Amino acid sequence: MHKFNSRRWLLLILMVATAVGPSMSAVKAEDFPFGMRLTLDAPPMRGSKRVPLIEIGDSGEIRLELWCKSATGQLSIAGESVVFVPGPVQDSGCPADRAAADDSLLAAFSEATGWKRQGEWLTFTGPRPLRFQLLTN
Repeated sequence: MHKFNSRRWLLLILMVATAVGPSMSAVKAEDFPFGMRLTLDAPPMRGSKRVPLIEIGDSGEIRLELWCKSATGQLSIAGESVVFVPGPVQDSGCPADRAAADDSLLAAFSEATGWKRQGEWLTFTGPRPLRFQLLTN
């Protein structure tokens, strides 16, 4: 898992904002589901009913409940671009298979470069797309 210092995070945000500034009219920030909870479009792992969940705060703060671990981070949106800066990860004494799945999911989320929303579905795009369903109840 990569650690980012605040200077590197700020540089990433500025680079994304500069690169996508002209295209921001195509996608509006209000289309992004700030203040919502979403579940990963994946079945539970064997022996568990848990499916990863993310909660996105109004200011882009993220709380992730993964297969076993939990984590926090910060999400920044500029047009269709996204930057996720991971924060602390809490390990709950996870079995090796779930810990590995959590690490892989966090890595995929950190590699996301864009997003698109289609109704109640939000997809983070990048090398490994992640599809989440908005919880509307």
